[in-house]
Amino acid sequence: MGKRIGVLTSGGDAPGMNAAIRAVVRKAIHDGDEVFGIRYGYRGLAEGDIFQMAERDVSDLTARGGTMLYTARYPEFQDEEGRRLAIEQLKKHGIDSLVVIGGDGSYRGAASLAAEGIQTVGIPGTIDNDIPGTEYTIGFDTACNTALEAIDKIRDTATSHLRTFVIEVMGRNAGDIAVWTGIGSGAEQIIIPEAEFNMDEIVANIEEGQRRGKKHSIIILAEGVMEGHEFADKLYEYDDYHARVTVLGHVQRGGAPTARDRVLAAQFGFKAVELLHEGASGVCVGISGEKIISTDINEALQSKGHSHTSQVDLYNINSEISF
Repeated sequence: MGKRIGVLTSGGDAPGMNAAIRAVVRKAIHDGDEVFGIRYGYRGLAEGDIFQMAERDVSDLTARGGTMLYTARYPEFQDEEGRRLAIEQLKKHGIDSLVVIGGDGSYRGAASLAAEGIQTVGIPGTIDNDIPGTEYTIGFDTACNTALEAIDKIRDTATSHLRTFVIEVMGRNAGDIAVWTGIGSGAEQIIIPEAEFNMDEIVANIEEGQRRGKKHSIIILAEGVMEGHEFADKLYEYDDYHARVTVLGHVQRGGAPTARDRVLAAQFGFKAVELLHEGASGVCVGISGEKIISTDINEALQSKGHSHTSQVDLYNINSEISF
């Protein structure tokens, strides 16, 4: 007898979530399971917004951004009553296991359900790339490419007008998007939460570039450090560097996922169903050295967070080649 698997997306949307949903549904049905989509994350779970999914429900999903299951904030899930409602709905629909696609908040919800005896597996879906237990998350690569395309265009106008552009990118408290887009665009400077910065040095680098005939500067700023306009105001305390601020914002969350994110989503979704059939619960899937792995969710959440060692290494590389 097959399993009855529920799947939901929670937290911020990320390109590739749909591809992950498709992989979960198709793999589960292939294995003889029944699959139930849960709309609007944990809120929909508690409210019973649940429907059975067939192969056709996930046709042509791979190229679509966002999430066809939608997502919503539901802080009530942190309370016992919110979880009780969710568990009642799972029992009502005969759902014996759950795949949760999202970030660290989604993982905490999955861990709490696992503690209540509900078999759960987490899939990391967030553009921020800040989830423990994996080197890369679904949506990160697409967000980087979206930001990179915009930064390349901004450089054209920065060159034409002899300006300094401060470009604020997303990432919450992680500087991964800033580092990757900074190196990819040849940015003069990158500012991330994981590395201290000195405004005197930043200004000195801008002025040194001008002395060498450089006509413009691109500074990539991670939102976890400060807002772009605040950073520009600090620059103006030194001199008028014709600074302009661009906040890329939520455009980084949208769009069709890249090939990398589509393949990663398929691998994660496939692995999640495999883990359920192996009897695993309270675990999350991830990738390490191109190998798909699983990690205990609680161990991941209790770690010091996503390892940024490689990002700091990239930051240091940029500091030496960006002049």
